[in-house]
Amino acid sequence: MKAPRVTLDQWRTLQSVVDHGGFAQAAEVLHRSQSSISYTVARMQEQLGVPLLRIEGRKAVLTEAGDVLLRRSRQLVKQASQLEELAHHMEQGWEAEVRLVVDAAYPTSRLVSALTEFMPQSRGCRVRLREEVLSGVEEALLEGMADLAISGLNIAAHLGAGLGTVEFVAVAHPDHHLHRLQRELTFQDLEAQMQIVIRDSGRTQPRDAGWLGAEQRWTVGSLATAATFVRNGLGFAWLPRHSIEREINEGTLKPLSLSQGGNRFHPFYMYQSRERPLGPASQILVELIKKQGTGHGQS
Repeated sequence: MKAPRVTLDQWRTLQSVVDHGGFAQAAEVLHRSQSSISYTVARMQEQLGVPLLRIEGRKAVLTEAGDVLLRRSRQLVKQASQLEELAHHMEQGWEAEVRLVVDAAYPTSRLVSALTEFMPQSRGCRVRLREEVLSGVEEALLEGMADLAISGLNIAAHLGAGLGTVEFVAVAHPDHHLHRLQRELTFQDLEAQMQIVIRDSGRTQPRDAGWLGAEQRWTVGSLATAATFVRNGLGFAWLPRHSIEREINEGTLKPLSLSQGGNRFHPFYMYQSRERPLGPASQILVELIKKQGTGHGQS
């Protein structure tokens, strides 16, 4: 790729000529001589090989090619300014990126609300979001792959900030054998049926979580797959209410009538990396996530 022949300063000069109505006006705004402005635009046209302006009376008017190129240049100049601003913020300790790992069972709606508030305050800081299950979150944090982590587990040697609870509901297809019993169910009823469980994404010490009393179990890789299996009558599972609320309302999934434990409320926590201190962007994001989490005692 060839190096650009036209500089950002030249594009800014052309924009000023058009935005302020002429060479003299642009010279006044940019604190330069009118001849310098005229030379800059003429040189641009020579370098690009296309006319950008034409003179009508005493006014400089964009050509068709000039109009197209000027519009494209505005985005270019804006991005360059944002890049310089980001470099300035980084010099002051502002992060270029925040790495956030989240347990897949945590409600996406809470994250969306927090990130929506974070965006106008981010100053160009990117968020790299990664989903894991159970100990996969812990591994990402302990291995230095994340700055922030949201987990339902107690992570050793880390102090977690409470983010409220997430409700898990035992559900099955409406025509499942367990529903056809038409009575309050016991754990003995569940033992003879197929249970769908979500695989721990951790590699070193994967954990089992929840009730695993069924003699037959199928293990799947995601909550979405588990919900699909259950929705198609292949078994029962405890799933986060927020992820299956629509299916419950539509009647494609039905809560099991258990004598106890049919609804479980699991607390979730926000953890911070101990390997590197949080910068100002991360601290803002932490507070926004905590605000959204603590507003949900049960969800």
